[in-house]
Amino acid sequence: MQSVKADNLRLAIAAILIAVFALSLGDALIKQYSASFVIWQIFLLRSAIAIPFLVYFVRIYSCDLPIRPLNLGWTLLRSLILVLMWVFYFAALPHVELAVAAAAYYTLPLFILLFAAVFLKEPMHARGWLALVLGFTGTLLVLQPQADDFNAWSLLPIVSAVCYAVAMIITRSHCRAERASVLSLWLHLSFAAVGALGLLSLQWWNPAAETAALNPFLLGPWTPMWIDEWRIMAILAVAAVVGSISGAIAYQQGPASVIAIFDFAYVAFAAIWGYLIFAEIPSTPVAIGILLIIAAGTISIWKRQTRKQANRS
Repeated sequence: MQSVKADNLRLAIAAILIAVFALSLGDALIKQYSASFVIWQIFLLRSAIAIPFLVYFVRIYSCDLPIRPLNLGWTLLRSLILVLMWVFYFAALPHVELAVAAAAYYTLPLFILLFAAVFLKEPMHARGWLALVLGFTGTLLVLQPQADDFNAWSLLPIVSAVCYAVAMIITRSHCRAERASVLSLWLHLSFAAVGALGLLSLQWWNPAAETAALNPFLLGPWTPMWIDEWRIMAILAVAAVVGSISGAIAYQQGPASVIAIFDFAYVAFAAIWGYLIFAEIPSTPVAIGILLIIAAGTISIWKRQTRKQANRS
């Protein structure tokens, strides 16, 4: 029986900050090059580069254990839901500001809180309801649904947050015994499979140029790969590997309820990349909404950590 090592909170915090830095940079690059690649090509090639490194990582840290997950069915379902989550999120990136997409996506702790109450029968306390109210208010400020120029694409990151919350409920209820590195590996295997299926479907369908022009990121043709294109794909793969491995280390070395608070640094990094790469400056209501969403997520996580500490005492 393997002994459980003591938490290393400093390492865990450093790891999650590295993870969100890498993932936010990768997402910013996907937004930047969304006009150059079809999303299925990114899924396939990025994961094709990442998978060998993940296999190597799994073998280094657990050479005596199989790569196959303990519960293949639930792991595959979890992976496919997460792939669907990223399809929604990446589909929105060409049409909304990166900081807005990140803020809408980080309503996910609120959905996790709500779904945990519904499906896992975890009680909702006053602080949880406060988090839901703050998060809902912040979402309204970010999306501004009453504005004449409301962008329906900004709803997709919220749909992706719902998918993530469902995947985390599955993780909590059916995949708790799986190693984080194995879950990451099978997620990228699913990315590669869905990417290949998407490309084959487009090849079979062969949409007209007018149809593809409606959303080239989803329906566009394969981009020929030369040195510059492979360089971009390699950077995306490195960002994905660094993000997934650092995220796994973070949640292994520190309490999830603490590390998840630092996970919100993704929103700050997204705002920084949005400004540096796309010259995006959020309006005052959007900035206030982002802060409210971060506060709501922090409160919802803090609630769970406070309850755990009370149960231990």
